[in-house]
Amino acid sequence: MISKKVKFALQAIFLLFLIAGSIWVVTNSRKPAPYKKSEGRIFGTTYHITYQSNENLSNGILNELRNVDNSLSMFNPESTISLINSNKGKATDSLFREVFHLSMEIARQTDGAFDITIAPLVNAWGFGFKNKKSLGPQQIDSLLDMVGYNKVKIENDKLIKNDSRIMLDCSGIAKGYGCDRVAQFLESHNVDNYMIEIGGEIRAHGVNEQHENWTIGIVRPQDDNKSQDNTLQNVLKLTNVALATSGNYRNFYYQNGKKYAHTIDPQTGYPVQHSILSSTVLAQTCAEADAYATSFMVMGLEKAKKLLARNHRLQALLIYTDSTGLYKTWCSDSLRQSIIK
Repeated sequence: MISKKVKFALQAIFLLFLIAGSIWVVTNSRKPAPYKKSEGRIFGTTYHITYQSNENLSNGILNELRNVDNSLSMFNPESTISLINSNKGKATDSLFREVFHLSMEIARQTDGAFDITIAPLVNAWGFGFKNKKSLGPQQIDSLLDMVGYNKVKIENDKLIKNDSRIMLDCSGIAKGYGCDRVAQFLESHNVDNYMIEIGGEIRAHGVNEQHENWTIGIVRPQDDNKSQDNTLQNVLKLTNVALATSGNYRNFYYQNGKKYAHTIDPQTGYPVQHSILSSTVLAQTCAEADAYATSFMVMGLEKAKKLLARNHRLQALLIYTDSTGLYKTWCSDSLRQSIIK
């Protein structure tokens, strides 16, 4: 038989283990989930995603990005948009339709400054997925016949073109849309704190690991597409918002002493020659921010300011040169409090 002393000792030991286990469970249940990182390449660029979760969600993140690539990448020959551009198919998928309808709405809001039928012009000027052509006024006029957001529509989930030569280019919205898809995926896994960056387009929610709003830098434009100088023009502290930047300072070339930048005006057919060097837009979704950032590069400073005055869902920071060549910044009043530099 076990003596009373031994029995008491065993009970005491068991009680200690029970208390220790309870303390461990309570402590670990209160311990915040760690911040994780997911990084890689997609859409011909890099992505960097930070999120707080006990789960490793990297595979799910990559699947979301690949779904967008399979729908909207012009460099993927089997993507939905590639099949439509080559007239090998008319069928659309749900991602394509979502981006298409948003693109049509933004085209209307910007009087055609944003236009996903711009592909023939972008290719002809050497900034797209086909080789550059020799261009003159006649060639531009001919290409403009294939451009116009009112020349395409979706009926019964199929893309209908007025002209079979029409091609679509979603590069001005796809990266932002990719950020939104990843955000939806993270939130479906109860992730409240995250920052998603794809090729410079950003969607942020909650707080960072230091329990502060996310710090985001706006690069100072440089008139050198080979420059590695990433000097910051401004630094913002942001949360629960999407941000996208478009600029003509990285993708351009010189020909016969004249600079040609990658932002093409869908109405004139020529690269824009405005004073805006970079356009940063904040919106609730990154797809919207991405598309409006592109639009403002086409519209120019004064038209962009007028649109912002009537659309209070958008904020912007526009870097431009004045008549003397000096860098200037125009910023939405509501955004000023978020600028820390």
